[in-house]
Amino acid sequence: MSLREPSEAFRQQRAELRDKLGGVDKIERMHARGQLTIRERIERLLDPGSFQEIGTFARSERAEDANSTPGDGKIGGFGKIAGRPVAVAGDDITVKRGSSSVVGSRRIARVSEHAAEHGFPFVYFGETGGARIPDCLGAEGFSKVPLSVQSTKRRRSMPMVSVIVGESFGGSSFLSAFSDLVIQVRGSCLSVTGPRVIEMATGENIGLEELGGADVHAKLTGQNDRIAENEDDAIAQVKEFLGYLPGNAWSLPPLAAWDGKLEDDAAIYDLVPLRRNRAYDVRKVIAWLSDDGRYFEIKRDYGRPLSTGLTRIAGRTVGMIASNPMYFAGAITPDACDKATRFICLCDAFNIPLVFLQDVPGFMVGKKAEHERLLSKAIQFAYALGQAEVPRLTVVMRKAFGLAYFSMSGSLMGGERILAWPNAEIGFMDPAVGANVLYAEQLKAAANREEMLEQIIAGFSKDTSPMGAAGIMHIDEVIDPAETKRWLRMELERMTVRPPAPGQHKPLAYWPTCF
Repeated sequence: MSLREPSEAFRQQRAELRDKLGGVDKIERMHARGQLTIRERIERLLDPGSFQEIGTFARSERAEDANSTPGDGKIGGFGKIAGRPVAVAGDDITVKRGSSSVVGSRRIARVSEHAAEHGFPFVYFGETGGARIPDCLGAEGFSKVPLSVQSTKRRRSMPMVSVIVGESFGGSSFLSAFSDLVIQVRGSCLSVTGPRVIEMATGENIGLEELGGADVHAKLTGQNDRIAENEDDAIAQVKEFLGYLPGNAWSLPPLAAWDGKLEDDAAIYDLVPLRRNRAYDVRKVIAWLSDDGRYFEIKRDYGRPLSTGLTRIAGRTVGMIASNPMYFAGAITPDACDKATRFICLCDAFNIPLVFLQDVPGFMVGKKAEHERLLSKAIQFAYALGQAEVPRLTVVMRKAFGLAYFSMSGSLMGGERILAWPNAEIGFMDPAVGANVLYAEQLKAAANREEMLEQIIAGFSKDTSPMGAAGIMHIDEVIDPAETKRWLRMELERMTVRPPAPGQHKPLAYWPTCF
């Protein structure tokens, strides 16, 4: 008897474990619902033939469940995306609803720890029914599956992405909060616990969509970063996001080809209205600035007065933080502060220069903003900006008033370059607000109130010209809007981004990924 015979038997046994998962009937039910299995998701994410699995023969440590838990509800291993190494894992709902258990959690930990140690991204497909009882309980009834300590110590050493593909309660939800990017497939649910447990504990009756649907987290909580219409869309988004990033915190993002043009582009004249009270979508400006017109926006529907996302300028990955006058005239809200703070941490950790586009009337004022802790969140925003070590470029397009000007990487905030358009206004307060505050009584008594108000505003506006700031070198240069693309390309070509030494971490690497 040769070695070939037992090897063939082994291969057959392994293939059966991998092909059947928790049962062919369960796989068929998933397909009938339009869902992929965890193995199919991994196959579509990775380069063909690159998946190297670990833990194929894992199973529950409980003897009575050993034969009914192939893989113990989790699948994981290593592969490549566009030729670059990546770790990938996820929940297998064909085995006890993908519930978290001792061995399954150990399997995922082995994958994620290897990714952190050797410096390449970790992608997780989340769809778990929560903790598996009694598997995760010890003899004393105490949980043997704690919160991931390794995740709390990642310090953004490598990119981590979570994709919520189904009903996610417990473990995979926790992992999403540790992640740098969370993509939620429409129709899925992301929450700490499920509706049934909530009803039993509190008497509250709530549906999955209302509890933790994609729109809830995109608009209300900010606990996801992108919505995917289906699983293939989610996988495409993961690939695009990782394409902008380096493999780890000690390397630079990959360079992309670009046309090399350094010339003026007058198309901007039609994108931004001259009148500062006219709204426009700043995302069109970002697409104009980018090499290929692509903009990977993060948290599009959360904190909407600011737009944050990744694009490429001069072949380099760039993080954009831009005022969007489409929402509250661009006034910075508490949610927008949270959004900007988290994005600054992401870009700084992965050595991505930041570009700020300013058209900001100030911070949002009012009882609602104050009760939502505007003060604390604004200071956190400023704190993150002050700790960031990547180069920062700022363009003041129309208006920049009050402390918001400084928070958006204005003068004296440590940025490398501050540019302004000749029509820009920079000052302590919006002239329209200042006129109404300082001349309230005169305006109230005036017969021609609107005409008087315009004259007062015109007088204030003389003091907000960028030429004054440029004259004392608080602005590096006043440029024609058509020169903006050329300026940014030249600046980014010349600037040096310095990653930390291997094993060292930047200050913002310690900032929590959640807020």
